[in-house]
Amino acid sequence: MEEKPFPAWSWSVDQCLKEYQVKLEKGLSTYEVEKRRERYGLNELEKEKGKPLWRLVLEQFDDMLVKILLGAAFISFVLAYLHQDETGESGFEAYVEPIVILLILVLNAIVGVWQESNAEKALEALKEMQGESAKVLRDGYLVPDLPAKELVPGDIVELRVGDKVPADMRVATLKSSTLRVEQSSLTGESMPVTKSTDFLAMDDCELQAKENMVFAGTTVVNGSCICIVVNTGMCTEIGNIQRQIHDASMEESDTPLKKKLDEFGNRLTSAIGVVCLVVWAINYKYFLSWEVVDGWPSNVRFSFEKCTYYFKIAVALAVAAIPEGLPAVITTCLALGTRKMAQKNAIVRKLPSVETLGCTTVICSDKTGTLTTNQMSVSEFFTLGGETTACRVFGVEGTTYDPKDGGIMGWNCSKMDSNLLLMAEICAICNDAGVFCDGRLFKATGLPTEAALKVLVEKMGVPDSKARSKIRDAQIVSSYLIDRNTVKLGCCDWWMKRSKRVATLEFDRVRKSMGVIVRELNGSNRLLVKGAVESLLERSTYVQLADGSTVPIDESCRQLLLLRHLEMSSKGLRCLGLAYKDDLGELSGYYAATHPAHKKLLDPSCYSSIESDLVFVGVVGLRDPPREEVHKAINDCRRAGIKIMVITGDNKSTAEAVCREIQLFSNGENLGRSSFTGKEFMAFSSQQQIEILSQDGGKVFSRAEPRHKQEIVRILKEMGEIVAMTGDGVNDAPALKLADIGIAMGITGTEVAKEASDMVLADDNFSTIVSAVAEGRSIYNNMKAFIRYMISSNVGEVISIFLTAALGIPECLIPVQLLWVNLVTDGPPATALGFNPADVDIMQKPPRKSNEALINSWVFFRYMVSKSVWITISYSSMCITICCCICFVSCYFALSFLTILHRILPF
Repeated sequence: MEEKPFPAWSWSVDQCLKEYQVKLEKGLSTYEVEKRRERYGLNELEKEKGKPLWRLVLEQFDDMLVKILLGAAFISFVLAYLHQDETGESGFEAYVEPIVILLILVLNAIVGVWQESNAEKALEALKEMQGESAKVLRDGYLVPDLPAKELVPGDIVELRVGDKVPADMRVATLKSSTLRVEQSSLTGESMPVTKSTDFLAMDDCELQAKENMVFAGTTVVNGSCICIVVNTGMCTEIGNIQRQIHDASMEESDTPLKKKLDEFGNRLTSAIGVVCLVVWAINYKYFLSWEVVDGWPSNVRFSFEKCTYYFKIAVALAVAAIPEGLPAVITTCLALGTRKMAQKNAIVRKLPSVETLGCTTVICSDKTGTLTTNQMSVSEFFTLGGETTACRVFGVEGTTYDPKDGGIMGWNCSKMDSNLLLMAEICAICNDAGVFCDGRLFKATGLPTEAALKVLVEKMGVPDSKARSKIRDAQIVSSYLIDRNTVKLGCCDWWMKRSKRVATLEFDRVRKSMGVIVRELNGSNRLLVKGAVESLLERSTYVQLADGSTVPIDESCRQLLLLRHLEMSSKGLRCLGLAYKDDLGELSGYYAATHPAHKKLLDPSCYSSIESDLVFVGVVGLRDPPREEVHKAINDCRRAGIKIMVITGDNKSTAEAVCREIQLFSNGENLGRSSFTGKEFMAFSSQQQIEILSQDGGKVFSRAEPRHKQEIVRILKEMGEIVAMTGDGVNDAPALKLADIGIAMGITGTEVAKEASDMVLADDNFSTIVSAVAEGRSIYNNMKAFIRYMISSNVGEVISIFLTAALGIPECLIPVQLLWVNLVTDGPPATALGFNPADVDIMQKPPRKSNEALINSWVFFRYMVSKSVWITISYSSMCITICCCICFVSCYFALSFLTILHRILPF
């Protein structure tokens, strides 16, 4: 047996049992379990060693601007100490400035450590998805509650409805007619997946195609089965995702703002060093002198006191050049931005991501739940009219499970004919879902498609007395007269009261339909069926017309129905056919399990024969509808120069239909170079992938696996794009972690996705992302304004001190005074600039380039010239003022002297 996982999906059940040397009816022996545990280890995700606290703290100070501030704090402390010795003063006041700088740096370090420690929670959240226990066959006995971590490859596990799958397993046998597993968080599929035991004739296939495999962390929603454990621990798909999350965290790059601040800090360090050396050099004659004798210096004299004095001036220059209040102002501005975004349903988890949004150039969006509502709804349905050559099509409005959200266009409940009544009955009773109101939101239990059918029944309404007269045995029905304004029961409840459900023919992959036997009010049984349209048409011999009559279905009628079905499917609708049958033979009198015909219902192979000779009623088209505001949001992105790429685990045709509907693509656009499956895109060369991603316009990637999403994000980042990635499932977590800004869904998102993200959408709405981008741009503009303001103030200080030193004038500002100016007088005005409202046309400009400098050469030159001129004028004004004052005082004294002389000496 090889330790390397093998493609169990492409092996038959017998081959898998032989590979693992296990029998399905006995399971592994205790001895074999111990041997395999030594080889494979425990079935749990590895605990990655996090960085120690001391290392996280030190990393927060590995920043050029922070290092400069640390130097400033140290120097200001020394100067305060020296100043204290000179003046003889003592007390806390002398050390206020260095303490304030250190407090700012400590606060920033605490925030940074907290953010990094939060990143590790994404890995912890993955562990919570693993099943805690499992029903396992060991030594021929069923262990009902074995801890999941003790599973080993080859174990035989039983799964039932509601069980969380504890490991990656190969389905061996089905104990029910059908098995459905909810794996949307892992694969991105919007519907539960039907599983089977059939092997696939391919070694390399996408995750969604492995229909004979169940994966760790997913949930069984229907049926039961026996499985063979194939992969455990880090070898499972969820283990691979943990590894990808960890790898992505290692690849995390600095935000654009941090890169700019680092670049600015490096330049500032160089400039400070040069200026300080120049100041010291031009004043060397005051502390160092010598005489030249025979071409050689002699009598060298050095004044330590003068040298220290000019060192203080140089230090003052350095302190003047450093914007000590900058980190505090940046933190305040970002915190203010998070508050504004929270009001727009965008919850920011990491402060730097606020600014990153402002330069986003590509948004990689999930489809289900972000661009769409993630609530299936009926879009339209059709039945035949009075003849077999004409169809009646009804459009349905509404995008949620709320029955009052929209309605049926042109609908009149009192004009429901027999065909429409029967459609409502099938939708209401051949259904295992439920819809309930949780506060202000309507939610579904069971399959989303079935919940949508129940919402349709509510929109159709309870038939009035005229419509009820069209139902068989209207006299008996009259006992159920219901006024919707006074009664608590809904329309679905009304139908379920009228027709009692006595048996269920579960859905299976062969016949692709589900049926229920109901007892009508007249005491007879009727079979109600819903399923794939093509499958039902093949088993239908009659079709019902609007007046309730049934006629044999001919080829022209069949083609008409198929053509109409094709039109609906081309719109991306999921179509369900509805049919019924009255002549049930031996099941006509079926009432309970004690009936002689009950054994026929226990054998799923009999279901196809029971569901034969059906009467076709109509077709219902469902979809996960796009959000109403998405269309406008996508247009806003186009105007703002942001590219949209949809990456989904759903199938290609559905993804393309939704993208056309939200107008990411035009109706007639050729999608040959815009739509790919994840596998197709990965098959291209690196150059071809870059060419595809570089093209203008939207892109859609369907059937995408976690590694596909991660690779697309990585390529975009290598191309220099700033990537925002949205997602809600476990499969999205690696890409969320790798993207410049990961955006998770707050309502439908898994904890894994939220913990791996930088921002969480409280309303799961794509338009919220666009609003957040606008806010991010506004925040960056405000930050650029106050950074330039602070730098321009510091430039003035530097020039002032430089000129005083160059002209030999006594120092105008001491370092402590400069610190006070930088922290107190510059800080509040700079912070006020962070409150500026956004420009009206902020989303009509292209994203700023990621390499755009905060202060370019031209801006810096402008500051230097303007400040120099201003200081020169100030000095000139001061000199003129001093001269005027001297003249005034001289004249005053001269006049006073003459006056005194006049009084003393008689003339």
